[in-house]
Amino acid sequence: MDFMSDALFDGKKFRILTLVDNYSRKSLAIHCGISLKGENVAEILKNVTFEQQASPKRIKIDNGPEFISKALDRWAYEKKIELDFSRPGKPTDNAFIKSFNGSLREECLNVNWFLSLEDAQQKLDIWREDYNTYRPHSSLGNLTPNEFISNSQKKQISLL
Repeated sequence: MDFMSDALFDGKKFRILTLVDNYSRKSLAIHCGISLKGENVAEILKNVTFEQQASPKRIKIDNGPEFISKALDRWAYEKKIELDFSRPGKPTDNAFIKSFNGSLREECLNVNWFLSLEDAQQKLDIWREDYNTYRPHSSLGNLTPNEFISNSQKKQISLL
């Protein structure tokens, strides 16, 4: 989980929260807003874990102010999820999200004009769907994240 920044066509800055499952490389959420606080992060995580019908054991994050909040800490405590903070100045501690953010920046943020937050969210959602559904990853045996998850679930069912 990490944050990025960008701007609308008129120069107004906005933030982007990105969540990626390190195991499947699936983008779980990309959410944009003018001001995203710890309460917003906790609400987004609540929605993602509800949709996925699963909670992680650990979430890797940096030491940003949005992640050092009572709201996020309370949510993680109640869900028994460890918040694993990276070392200050060590972006390689969270290499998967940094790589994902680089792709998002290069392929979506740098090639689009955003007229509004709604327009930005729509374009981010389209890019996320493409990333999860159509883009194979060499680290997943050239499967897309969705194919990898589907194959993993089939293997689990066949082992039962």
